[in-house]
Formats: sequence, C-alpha cells, structure tokens
Amino acid sequence: MRPLGFPNWEELYRNDTVEALPWYWPTIDPDLEAALARHGVEAGRALDQGTGPGTQAIALAERGFTVTATDVSPAALAYAARKAKGRGVTVTFVEDDVLAPRLVGPFDVIFDRGCFHVIAPEARSEYVDVVHRRLAPSGWLFLKTFSHLQPGTEGPHRFAPDDIRRLFGDPGRFEVATMFETVYQGQLDPYPKALFSAIRRR
Repeated sequence: MRPLGFPNWEELYRNDTVEALPWYWPTIDPDLEAALARHGVEAGRALDQGTGPGTQAIALAERGFTVTATDVSPAALAYAARKAKGRGVTVTFVEDDVLAPRLVGPFDVIFDRGCFHVIAPEARSEYVDVVHRRLAPSGWLFLKTFSHLQPGTEGPHRFAPDDIRRLFGDPGRFEVATMFETVYQGQLDPYPKALFSAIRRR
C-alpha cells in the first residue's frame, strides 16, 4: 500500500542509484546499535520492516540474529539479497506490506527505520495492531521516525514524543521504554532530525 504523496518504491529502487537515496546508510544505524546494547538484546529472531537497501538486516545478521527482511518493492529486495550474498550472511527476504501482511512471526525484535513515518495517519492504528501481533511477548520494536523538530513539511510525517506515547500507549499491549531525539543518518546534509523509540510488547 503506497501512501498518497510518497514515491513509487519499486520505480525508485529499479531506476535510481540506491546508494544515493536520502535514507541510505551503509552500516548499522548507530541508534539501533546503542539500543541493542542498552536493552541487552544480543540474539533472537529479528525483522527489518521496510528493509529498503537491506543494510540494517545485513548488520543484524552479522551480529548473530536470525533475520527476516520485508519490503513492498521487489527491486529493493533483489538489491538487498545481492548485498547479503556478497557479505556472506543469511537473510530471509520477503515481499510484504505491513498494512496487508502475509508474514506473521513471532519476532523478538522489529526494527523500523523509515516504514512507519510514511504511513498515512488514518492507518497508524492498523500498523500498531500488526506490530503487536508480530512481536513475541517481551519483544522489542525499535522505531526511528522523522522528528517534529525537523523544519518544513517535505518528506515523511513528523512525530513528537507524545504522538508515539499516544499510539503505543495501551499499557496492556506496549511499554514505551526509552525515547530520544537524534538524527536520521543518510545522504542528506545536514542529517534530518529524528526520533528514536524503544517500545516493548507486554
């Protein structure tokens, strides 16, 4: 499901130079790496949701996780699979739409670096439901979005801490453990402002 006003992901990954895309980051996201250490997550079943170029899925596989990576774009998945093969790691790549999911889980970790913040506001509660179903009890969602502190309106939707707490605020389902302002590493200069949230399933 492609949100109104956002790119055709298949066309983007088929025709553009992937390494030049604004969100491309060749190594593990520093905030993900810090969150894994902070919360003592060292192994398990991981889902890179909206994997795009696959860099985060590959990084998790290199750290010993059993990794599944999803995207709506077959071209993105093909690119990511080639990169994983070249790095000598095993990642299961699956074409999947988070709002019309075929993949269920459960997963111990879900990393979302750019999927949630392109979803239309009216579909966000559906996304939350899907994540809850996919996570194992006590599993972690590490969520990175554009921040409300990012100037302008171009690009993904912006989120303030209260937005995340409201969406994931059901104490019977989730606990928002940590949240902090950061940047979205990629190919833009300066890096856009971002919000990183560590959310645990009850």
